[in-house]
Amino acid sequence: MRAILIAAALLVGAAPVASQAQTAPSASARPASFEQDRQSILAQQGQYKVRFDFQENVSLHEGYDPVEAHISGGNEIVRLVEDTGDRISLQHILVMEHDGQSIVIKHWRQDWVWQPATVLTYAGPNRWVLTPVPEAERAGAWSQTVWHTDDSPRYGGVGRWTHADGLDQWTSAPTLRPLARRDAVRDPIYDRYLGTNRHALTPFGWVHIQDNLKQAEIGGALTAIVQEDVINTYRTDSTYNPGPGDDYWAKTKDYWAGVRAAWNEAIVANNGLGLEEEAQNGSTTGPALMGMATQIVDGLKTTEAAIAEARQIIMEDTTAP
Repeated sequence: MRAILIAAALLVGAAPVASQAQTAPSASARPASFEQDRQSILAQQGQYKVRFDFQENVSLHEGYDPVEAHISGGNEIVRLVEDTGDRISLQHILVMEHDGQSIVIKHWRQDWVWQPATVLTYAGPNRWVLTPVPEAERAGAWSQTVWHTDDSPRYGGVGRWTHADGLDQWTSAPTLRPLARRDAVRDPIYDRYLGTNRHALTPFGWVHIQDNLKQAEIGGALTAIVQEDVINTYRTDSTYNPGPGDDYWAKTKDYWAGVRAAWNEAIVANNGLGLEEEAQNGSTTGPALMGMATQIVDGLKTTEAAIAEARQIIMEDTTAP
C-alpha cells in the first residue's frame, strides 16, 4: 500500500471561481516547463475507450472486509471547452450504444488553472469552502478541479507537472473528495476519500491513477477504513462514432456555460457553498439540470429559458457552507 500523508492544508482546486488565478506574469517570465504543462493537459482531448478499475486492497478498520474488485468501462470523448493560456477546461462525454440506439451522457469536467490564488476545498459531506493557496505552494503549480455531470463541485487538487524520464505526469497533494456513485449507492461506513491523483500521458492516450484512503467520522474523529487503488485508462479508439456526443455538446454548450456561471456566482457569494449530496446523482440538483439539457436537445425548451430555470434551482438549493 502506498502511504498517504495527510497534508496540513488540503488544497482543492475550483478553476472557474472569480479571481482564482493570480495576475499572470509575462510569457518571458514563465518557466520553460509552462508550455510543456499546457500541452500535456491539452493532450487529454480525444476519442477513447475507457476502462475503470477499482480495487480495495487493505482493511484499516477492525471488522471491515474490502469489497471485490470492480471493472467497468465505455466510450468517452474529451472536448476542449476553454483555453485562455493559464486556464484550460475539458469536458468528458460518454457515447454509448444499446440496441442500435445512441446513448449520450454528459460526464465529468476537469478545469486546470496555473498558479491558483484560491481553490474550492471539499470540507466534508455537503460542504465546499474557498481556500487561499499560499504563494510558495502555488508557484509553478496547477490546480485541477473535477465537477459533477451537472457542473456542481466534486473535488480538486493542487500539484505540479513533471516531464522527466520520458514521462509527462501531474501529481496532486492529498485531496479530500466526496464518495463516488459506485460507493455511495452501497451506503458504506465511510463517507469520504483522502487521496492523491495522478494524470500521466501514455503511448496510447493517458491514465488517471488514484490512491484513496476511505474515511469515516467515528466518535468525532476521522478514521481510516480501507485503502483503494483506482486506475482509469483512456485508450485512443476510433471504432465508434463520436458524432452523437459532439451533436449533444453543440446543442447544449451555451446552456452549460450559463449553468457554470450560476455555480460560480453561488460559490463567490458564499465563499464556498453548501449543497446536499445524494447517492444516485452526486448532488440534488443533478436530475433537474441534466434533464433541461435533454429538453433543449429534444426541442422542448429554449436555451434561455433553461438557463433562467437552472439559475433559480442553484440559488434555491445552495447555502453558505
